[in-house]
Amino acid sequence: MGLCWSNRIKSYTSSFSSSHTGLNSKYGSRDGKGLSSSSNKEVSSQTPRSECEILQSSNLKTFTFRELKTATRNFRPDSVLGEGGFGSVFKGWVDEHSLSATRPGTGMVIAVKRLNQQGFQGHREWLAEINYLGQFQHPNLVKLIGYCLEDDNRLLVYEFMPRGSMENHLFRRGSFFQPLSWNLRMKVALGAARGLAFLHSAEAKVIYRDFKTSNILLDSNYNAKLSDFGLARDGPTGDNSHVSTRIMGTHGYAAPEYLARGTIFCLWFHMHGP
Repeated sequence: MGLCWSNRIKSYTSSFSSSHTGLNSKYGSRDGKGLSSSSNKEVSSQTPRSECEILQSSNLKTFTFRELKTATRNFRPDSVLGEGGFGSVFKGWVDEHSLSATRPGTGMVIAVKRLNQQGFQGHREWLAEINYLGQFQHPNLVKLIGYCLEDDNRLLVYEFMPRGSMENHLFRRGSFFQPLSWNLRMKVALGAARGLAFLHSAEAKVIYRDFKTSNILLDSNYNAKLSDFGLARDGPTGDNSHVSTRIMGTHGYAAPEYLARGTIFCLWFHMHGP
């Protein structure tokens, strides 16, 4: 497997790209350029963990690149579920118990996200996903099964969400996506809100920073789960109510006061009180 570097991660977002796009197809949609401000100042609210600490503390399976090539049929184009700023997402199959690769159509279906070296995102976003989804489990957060770190390859393995993204249902991108009833829309909205409330809870203290319909994935029963934690960061603790002056996210989805001030103090303050 790949090396576990010991560089101290001062801030997951300090070197994030100034552009960010969602997925385009069943697993999301391309949303255009992300948001950035002229200030790169970050205030760390917690003692940062090293890369080794993040990778070793997660309860995730470590896959080899060969295993994921087998699971996705060598990343064949007809296995692609979506493409975005991070890279492509492929459909694959593994054994439900051993998680070893199986032949197509047998075992458990998975979604494999492979980093595009020329894409908008990179190693820090990959590591942020492992940091947060490797720590937390919640019915309304997508489940991260494992990862691959081998040479220049960065991959993430998720549970498969057969209904795709909420955005594709709203805009009916393809015959697969049917219009949702108002009852289902309310169910999805409630599930997404529960996932966000968990992230903002005292237990998690995570600021998501990319809440949008393309990042709300649906299982076979239309249960909503939040995905894509590449822009997430730790929330404020103690007296540190101010977190960052760098604007991150996707155009059209950020709160006006966040765009105006470059901080999320108001949002956090109103949710948790003085």
